[in-house]
Amino acid sequence: MFDIDLLIGGSTHAAQDNATFERRNPASGEVVTRAAAAQLADVDKAVKAASDAFPAWSALNPGARRTLLLKAADAMENLRAEFVARAVAEAGGSPMWYQFNVTLAANMLREAASMTTQISGEIIPSDVPGSLAMGVRQAAGVVVGIAPWNAPIILGTRSIAMPLACGNTVIFKASELCPGLHRLIGTVFEQAGFPAGVVNVITNAPADAPAVVERLIAAPAVRRVNFTGSTNVGRIIAQHCARHLKPVLLELGGKNPLLVLDDADLDEAVEAAAFSAFFNQGQICMSADRILVDNKVASAFLDKLATKTATLKAAHADAPLTGMIDAAAATRVAAMLDDARQRGATVTQSSSAVAGNLLQPAIVDGVTPEMRVYQEESFGPIVSILRFDSDEEAIRLANDSEYGLSSAVFSRDIGRAMAVARQIESGICHINGPTVHDEAQMPFGGVKGSGYGRFGGKAAIAEFTELRWITIQTTPRHYPI
Repeated sequence: MFDIDLLIGGSTHAAQDNATFERRNPASGEVVTRAAAAQLADVDKAVKAASDAFPAWSALNPGARRTLLLKAADAMENLRAEFVARAVAEAGGSPMWYQFNVTLAANMLREAASMTTQISGEIIPSDVPGSLAMGVRQAAGVVVGIAPWNAPIILGTRSIAMPLACGNTVIFKASELCPGLHRLIGTVFEQAGFPAGVVNVITNAPADAPAVVERLIAAPAVRRVNFTGSTNVGRIIAQHCARHLKPVLLELGGKNPLLVLDDADLDEAVEAAAFSAFFNQGQICMSADRILVDNKVASAFLDKLATKTATLKAAHADAPLTGMIDAAAATRVAAMLDDARQRGATVTQSSSAVAGNLLQPAIVDGVTPEMRVYQEESFGPIVSILRFDSDEEAIRLANDSEYGLSSAVFSRDIGRAMAVARQIESGICHINGPTVHDEAQMPFGGVKGSGYGRFGGKAAIAEFTELRWITIQTTPRHYPI
C-alpha cells in the first residue's frame, strides 16, 4: 500500500479535510494506493507556491539549472526499482515497459539539462537609425503539466523537464490511475535538491478532475499548459485555455497507419508491425492501429503476421504482453472486435475471451469504413488490415482519419518511401521503422485531431518561453512632434 500526499512548496501536504481516494491493482483488484484528493484550496496553494518560486528560479543561471536537472536524472535512475514496482501495481503493464520508461525519462532530464544554454534570441535589422532590435526568449511563468497513465514515467517527466530548463516553475497534475507513480516523480526533484515550489505535484480523485483542471487553467499565474491524453479530453482542455487565453501544447490520440509497399522487406515489416500494434497492449499513443498493405504482397504479409501474432500471449506475468489498464478497457476493445465480426470482418485471435484486464492480440481483416475499428482509436492490442493497389490509394487511406500523430512506410526504395511519407498527414513518420519510437531530443507531436505543438529538445523551447521584442536606442531619435 502506497500512502501519497501532495507536494506543494517543497513540503508534503494532506489534502484539505484529509480527503483521499484509492487506486486498485488492475489485475488483482486490491487497493494499492491511497492518495490525497486535492481540493480547490489545495490547487490554489500549489499555484501560489509555484508563483512565489518563479522569480528566483527564472533568474538562476543556466549552469545551475543544468546541474539540478542532471541530478534529477541520476535520482530517477536510483529510484528505478520503486518506479517499476509502483507502475506494475497501479497501471498493470510489463516491467520491461516501465524499465524503458525510466531510461527514457532520465534521458529527457539530461536532454533538458543540455537545453538550458540553448534558449537564445536574435538581432533583428531595424529601419530606425540607431535602434538595436532583439528577439529575446525568456521564461513564461507557472506551467501546468497533465500526463496520462499509459507511458507514465516518460510522459510525466516530459511534462516537467523542458518547462524547468526554460526557467519556469511547474505544477504537475498526476493521473488518477497512477497517483503513486506520478507522485514519485516529484520525489525525484526533491532528492535532486530543487528549490521549494519549483516542482509541485497534486493528485486528485477522478470525480474532481474537471474542477481541478479548470481551476489550474484559470489561475492568473499559470501562463502555459501542456496536456497528453485523449483527443476528447484535449478538446476540453483547449476550450478552457482559449477562454483564459493560455497557450497550450496538446499531444493527443492516434490512429496510426503502417504502410507496407509492394517492394518492402516483409520480414522486417512484420516485426515492426507486431511491435507497433501490440507492445504494451497497444496502449501507446503511437501504436499502429492500421496496417495498410499492397494487394500484391498482402497474402504473404498476413501469413507472416499471423504466425508472429500467434507467439504473443498476454498473461499476468513478467512478459512482453500483460494486462490492460483495467477490465473495462479490455471489454471496450473486445466490443470493437465483436462489431467488426458482425459486419463481416475476419478476426484472427488466439482467444476471444476477456479475462479481467487480459485481452489477446488480434488481427482484423476485411475492414470497412462503417466498422468501429476503422474510425475509433482502439488503444488496445488489435490492428486493422486495409489493402490498396497503388501508392496514391495508400496515401488516401492513411489520411482518412481525424488523427495524425505517427506513421510508418516500408519500402526498399527510399525515394519512393520518402515521397509517400511527405504526403501522409502526421507529425511523425518513420521509413522502415515502427510507428512506436521516441527519443528525448526529437520534435514530438501531431497534427489534426492528434493535437498541436512539439515536445522534445529545441522544439520545446518555443512552447515554454515568451518571445519578446526588446530595443535599445543607441543614438538620438527623430520624432515627428
